[in-house]
Amino acid sequence: MTEPFAPGAPLWVDLGTTDVKGAAAFYGSLFGWTHEDLGPDAGGYGMFKFEGKDVAGVGPATDTARGTSWSTYFATTDAGDTARKVEEHGGKIVMEPLQVFDSGTTAVFTDPHGAFFQAWQPGQMRGFQMFRVPGSFSWVELMTPDVDTAKTFYREVLGLTTRDIHMDGELMYTLLQAGGESAAGMMKIAPEMVAMGMQPHWSVYFEVDDADASADKAVRLGATEILRQDSPAGRFAVLTDPQGGGFSIIKTDPDYTP
Repeated sequence: MTEPFAPGAPLWVDLGTTDVKGAAAFYGSLFGWTHEDLGPDAGGYGMFKFEGKDVAGVGPATDTARGTSWSTYFATTDAGDTARKVEEHGGKIVMEPLQVFDSGTTAVFTDPHGAFFQAWQPGQMRGFQMFRVPGSFSWVELMTPDVDTAKTFYREVLGLTTRDIHMDGELMYTLLQAGGESAAGMMKIAPEMVAMGMQPHWSVYFEVDDADASADKAVRLGATEILRQDSPAGRFAVLTDPQGGGFSIIKTDPDYTP
């Protein structure tokens, strides 16, 4: 994934949280991020920075039903056209395209199974200033009950191509590609996860130097650990932050080629 980001590639993530101050303290301690409030005109929105570079956004949660959650933004050259395609292919528009000062234009959608995602048509804000290195964004992954429907939807709406690969024997994993590069992943929600109440969603992964050390630290800081294990792509952990926002961390295997 290169910058400027190819259409369809994830280019930004942000956290809507019930406690911005608490979230800044948690992620600051965990990843070494600093928090920059963008001022009263931004409605409480701010930037998480690492080594002086923008790595994620944070602001007050605006949807009481979702509570604290991470959102993924996908690059588009025309947010209005993306919104039209979302409705044509079975998704829903949650928020119509909205210009954010001179930063860019955003819109909020759900896919046919209810997974939230956002589009970003860049203006002055182009996206991540750092990614896929420790302390920054690494990957996003869709958990869905129907991979085939999701493939068609994201191909038609975001222009992504797909490629299926096998991981750990019979486990099927779908790569979503933008501009010829792997940009995101997709998996079917396992029955045991459905039984535990998992809903369709996009998961955000952050790169770390040591998955076990970072997961242990997150728990000490008040996070809840959901899962920790090895995968062909690297060792990872799934967590929820102290306000209930789900996120994952991964130490990517540099020799892994999907």
